[in-house]
Formats: sequence, structure tokens, C-alpha cells
Amino acid sequence: MNEKKELLVIMPAHNEEKNIRKVLEQLEKQKVLQIADILVIDDASSDATGQAAKEHECALISNIFWMGYGSSLQLGYRYAVKEQYKYVIQMDADGQHDVCNVPLLYRKLRERDADGRTPDIVLGSRFMEGSSEFRVIPLKRFAYAWFRLIIRALTGRKIADPTTGLQGLSRKAFFYYSEEGHFDDRYPDANMVIQMLLLNFRVVQLPAVMHARTEGQSMHRGMKEAWYMCRMFFDIPAIVFRIKGLKADAEVSDRLQ
Repeated sequence: MNEKKELLVIMPAHNEEKNIRKVLEQLEKQKVLQIADILVIDDASSDATGQAAKEHECALISNIFWMGYGSSLQLGYRYAVKEQYKYVIQMDADGQHDVCNVPLLYRKLRERDADGRTPDIVLGSRFMEGSSEFRVIPLKRFAYAWFRLIIRALTGRKIADPTTGLQGLSRKAFFYYSEEGHFDDRYPDANMVIQMLLLNFRVVQLPAVMHARTEGQSMHRGMKEAWYMCRMFFDIPAIVFRIKGLKADAEVSDRLQ
């Protein structure tokens, strides 16, 4: 790899051979490598996902055993901490997150508000004015509405896309996520947004360009969708109790640098 940048793009990948080549090629064509380093976490794929990553200019971590989406992301955060990156952008390896979003998220991470503060987390949203058209089935539309309602009730914030996997993180945010017990090892979605809002991390939103998956299978399919909703149902109250009831990490946003 060339001289290290301050931005790291993290892509967890499990059996994404058909998609990841296209994503990495687009990152190269749109000159994202001029502003960012790329890290692919091959999560014990049974296809040639790892080999596809080796054909491009990126760092590669290959898990011997399947760890899951959340654990792979956390491994990426720990890599970013160890290598002293300042910013992280996480995106999917399946082609749903258009690479044109990377420079926009990076710019937003460095943008100061009226008080001179920069965001801790930037959420790339499918459902804001200015976002590309993205169709969802009625069941998922209901789930998104439910998550929006829960987030609004618990934090007072309106989050347009509570389950987006396209996110930009400051060092403070990914350092916190890198520590044991601070990140969901399977389904880090609306539960993590709620956690970070309750801990007073600065969360902003940005309209994003996203596409429907064309190859492979989503991690949310079949009975996994039911298990995912069940996990959220129990996980969100546990997070609220830990932060509000037990006062765990109540001052985390002030003490982390």
C-alpha cells in the first residue's frame, strides 16, 4: 500500500466474490484511493472473496472462522485504532453502497457546526430528500418505521435510516466501538444508533446513493430476519437500562479523545 491516509474504508465481506471485485474497481476508478486506505475483512468466505481482494490495492484480514458482520466490523475498528487512523467509513462489499458516497461522508466528518464541533458519526441515509430512490418491501418498511419511532421516543432524534450500514466514524466513535462490550457482534443497527445518541455522541445524517443487491444473499433473509427482530426487541431495552439505569459510560463522550 502507498503512504497511509487519515481515512480508512472498512468492508466486511462474506462470500461476496461476485460483488467485491466491482466495488473495488469502482473505488479505484473514482480515485477514492487518493483520500483513503481500504481494508477488506474476509469473514471465512467459502468462495474467492479473499483472492478478489488481493487483486486490488487494499489491506486484507482473513478470518479463519466465521465471526459475523458485527464482529468483523469491530475487528476493522481495532485495526483502525492500532494503525492510528483519524476517520473510518464502513460500507458493504455487496455493491449496495455506491462508492460516490465515500468523499461525501469524509467531507461531512470534517465539517464543523456553528459551535466548531465535528460529527462523531455520519449516517448515510436511503430515505432523506436528496437520496437516490430505494425500494423496500412492506415488511421492511414497517420495521424501519418501528425503529424510527423507538429512536424518537428514547432519544428525541428523528433518524431517517436507522438501519443503514453506510456510516462515517470519528476516531472517538470507532475507538469506543473497538472496546469489548461496546458493539453488537451480530446485528449492529438501530440498537447502536440508540446507544451512541444516549451517550451524547454527535450523530448527523446525509442523503446517500444506494442500490439493490444484484448478486448473492443478504444476511437478513428467511428465519434470520425473525431472529434479528427478536434480538433488537431485547437488546434495545438492555442498552437503555445499562446507560440510563446503571449509568454505564455516562461521561464517555467527554473523556474519550
